[in-house]
Amino acid sequence: MEIRLSPPNEKQKLFLRDHHKHVAFGGARGGGKSYGIRMKSIYLSMKHPGITIMIIRKSYPELRANHIKPLKALCKCGTPDAAATYNDSNKEMTFANGSTILFGYCNAEGDIDRYQGTEVDVLFLDEATLLSEEQIKALVACVRGVNEYPKRIYYTCNPGGKSHQYIKRLFVDRIFLPGEYPEEYSFIQSLVTDNRALMISNPDYVKQLEALPEQLKKAWLYGDWDAFVGQVFNLRNDPTHYDDHQWTHVINPFPIPNHWTILMSMDWGYTKPFAFMWYALSEDGVLYGIREYYGCTQTPNTGVKMEPAAVAQAVKEIEASDPNLKHKHIIRIGDPAIWGSQGVKSIGTSFEEQGIYIEKADNDRINGKMQVHNRLAFDQNGFPMFQVFSDCKHFIRTIPTLIYDEKHPEDVDTDGEDHLYDQFRYCCQRYAITKPLVNKQPPKPYDPLDPLDNYYRTNETDRYDYYRHYS
Repeated sequence: MEIRLSPPNEKQKLFLRDHHKHVAFGGARGGGKSYGIRMKSIYLSMKHPGITIMIIRKSYPELRANHIKPLKALCKCGTPDAAATYNDSNKEMTFANGSTILFGYCNAEGDIDRYQGTEVDVLFLDEATLLSEEQIKALVACVRGVNEYPKRIYYTCNPGGKSHQYIKRLFVDRIFLPGEYPEEYSFIQSLVTDNRALMISNPDYVKQLEALPEQLKKAWLYGDWDAFVGQVFNLRNDPTHYDDHQWTHVINPFPIPNHWTILMSMDWGYTKPFAFMWYALSEDGVLYGIREYYGCTQTPNTGVKMEPAAVAQAVKEIEASDPNLKHKHIIRIGDPAIWGSQGVKSIGTSFEEQGIYIEKADNDRINGKMQVHNRLAFDQNGFPMFQVFSDCKHFIRTIPTLIYDEKHPEDVDTDGEDHLYDQFRYCCQRYAITKPLVNKQPPKPYDPLDPLDNYYRTNETDRYDYYRHYS
């Protein structure tokens, strides 16, 4: 049977032709990602008899609206001209050549259990960043089998969500761990301006995106992976300002003056990472993160399972050898929970036995979060009240990935990798400040090659013809 599909746009064509094992498609709102999945799933099903495809979305209502209903319509399921049949009980579409498309969802972490015995040749993870890294890895493990068809995993994604950092690391930053092979990964960025059909049917959509708050606009319109929906803290990392310290939170290391106050803040972890960080407080009240010690394995948010005494010894060695710390008086604070012994020797006691004395920190989560915001805010000249040395890699990696808790929207989602954040807010609470005057960040530089700047902003009346030309 014939299936009629609308012509793909140029980015969708790249997606259809890509043969890497792992392919990410998207990066902003309105780029035609879901339609790309529907096109490719039909194409592969028709071309390769007997293969099994699975399409996953976070929730069943999204799955039904974005894929089940449209694919049933495209394949004319339930009509005499049907190219495939659909079994609603099994959530399964079967083609005449034996190829099958399975439909699934993973709303809660436990939903992954239903796919333990599933084997597929091709996996589509639609809006992959809404799933957790653990869910993604468990689903990718379903891509296996003894047939000769090459196994593929396709991810559509926008900046933001639980696995933002994981997807960004693989496809945007292209930082790979052992067992991950760069030649297997490909990223096709698709913006709203690449979606010709949407530009014709809804030419005001770009204007709607431009009217969003700055962080949303950066993520949804420009596909900025350093700013995303739900992000709690925007840690600016601008290497061009590492030396002058303006409009950046990350700076080059420098020798700490002897008269500055030194503080160490810690958050304990065993199966999860432990987090220690040393800070210097200047006479002007600016806080500098100058050294980190983070107990994490190669797998993010997984602890190294070191005993407290061994960690305390490592802390002593750092303080005795780091030029900015040795021979200094160091104030140390930590989570009050480390003194909760529950009938056994407490973690705090284990540290004291090694000569590391720690005061109880203020663990007020909401006030602590506001103090972090106050520290990160820029003044009218572009200087914040907190900056961190560029070699504190895990701090720089994890702080921007934190998202708001859905059940407690004023707080950070504690399911994220929040350990360095926790010790950071202890420090910010210790040296609490009022919010400084805030100036907007520098505007996006004018780019004469950017069609949104060069044409749309000055020719709104010609918007329709413009998008028809450029898409």
